[in-house]
Amino acid sequence: MATDTIKTSRYDRSLIEGPIATAVWKLAWPTMLQNVIAGLQGIIDHIMVGHYVGFVGNAAIGVSWQIVLVVIVFISSVFTGMAVLVARFAGAGDPQKVNRVVYQSFLTAAGLSAALGVVGWFAAPWLLTLVNAAPEVRAEALPFLRTMFVGIVGLVMFFMLSGAFRAAGDPQTPLRLGLAMTILTIALNVTLIRMFGTIGAAFGTVTSSTLVSSYGVWRLTRPDSVIHFESGMGRKVDWTIIRSLFKFGLPTGVQGIAMNIGGVFLLRFIGSLEHSAAAQAAFAVDYTELFSLITWTSTGLLGASATIAGQNLGAGNPDRAAEGVQVASQIGLGAAAVVGAAFVLMPQYLLAAFSMTDPLVLSIGRQLLAYLSVSGLFITVALSYTGGLQGTGDTRSPLYISVISQIAVPLGLCAIIQATRTLMPADIWTAIVLGHFTRCVLSVARFRQQKWRSIAVDIEAARP
Repeated sequence: MATDTIKTSRYDRSLIEGPIATAVWKLAWPTMLQNVIAGLQGIIDHIMVGHYVGFVGNAAIGVSWQIVLVVIVFISSVFTGMAVLVARFAGAGDPQKVNRVVYQSFLTAAGLSAALGVVGWFAAPWLLTLVNAAPEVRAEALPFLRTMFVGIVGLVMFFMLSGAFRAAGDPQTPLRLGLAMTILTIALNVTLIRMFGTIGAAFGTVTSSTLVSSYGVWRLTRPDSVIHFESGMGRKVDWTIIRSLFKFGLPTGVQGIAMNIGGVFLLRFIGSLEHSAAAQAAFAVDYTELFSLITWTSTGLLGASATIAGQNLGAGNPDRAAEGVQVASQIGLGAAAVVGAAFVLMPQYLLAAFSMTDPLVLSIGRQLLAYLSVSGLFITVALSYTGGLQGTGDTRSPLYISVISQIAVPLGLCAIIQATRTLMPADIWTAIVLGHFTRCVLSVARFRQQKWRSIAVDIEAARP
């Protein structure tokens, strides 16, 4: 009996017992706040770069981040597999399995970060050519992109730590780590962007993420942590656990790559427009930064949905898991409606903050924000239900849905229009909205089929 008490007292049982709305909000608000603050950091970077470099610097950061996210999302697929296992084992009250899974995730992420950092340095010029970056944008983007690749391990470890703590039912630690990284990045970039221009933003991000993630890894060695790397636990690579990480995580990694490749090819269509540099700058600010107020909030709800669904399924409460995902989507709709209203009612003020004074850039930016105000309603529901699917172990369905909604629909529409007449900015913005609508409908429909109820998760063959 004493052993059982120790096993279960480590985790927050209110996630699998009591009012479901309270449980979802307890998980969601720290992650939503963390992601909004992180999004504000990017906004501040863009404001400073726009002031000291101009809209070409904004375009360079936007293009570079689109590429970097492809790499981070691929590595982060391991963390989705980790979250599936951690949430299920935490819900079942098994700390030993939780600790083993997170340790193997740490080893895997470190190895992948080192390898992809080297590859990224040499591939950066080709990648910028692939996204059809304008020559002046390319000149600013190349050093920024290479710096981000070399120092990518800090960001990767930060996402690993955040996912691990959140899946174990501790959203407060990721919030503290995120706040520390954001404050440190802003403090560094205030000086570094002024001194070095666009690349200064990369210096600040790499430095802050490395310092904060190092502290986070140290936290895992502390006995009071919900996840604890104990002195007696096995330190060798455990291929059984790693195979489980990729079994559940790799579909999410492919999904993320598909989505970001879709974004890269969308940038190619934007780059083919008559005023490509102006359109790329508007897209970088509107979609990458301002729209992140919706997407980062919704990503926080995705994490909350995944944890609620996974832990309750592990505790034998599938009905509660389904209810939690629905509550998360309702929270997301409310937040997206508020931000979307700001996009429609005060676009000139939002764009002015980024020094978007060029009449052409301002006109394109206002137009895009109007489309994104609608798109945000669809994406927040889609991400909440995606979290529910992933948290229960159904990581393949979101992959298929993303291929259809983020590649086939928007890119297909742009290709058809470009083949029949001159492609206009509004055509690309329409394709984005239709893609998000498709993702929303398919995600909700797949979750309501409830095939996730029968997915089994375990690592019994592994030994410490």
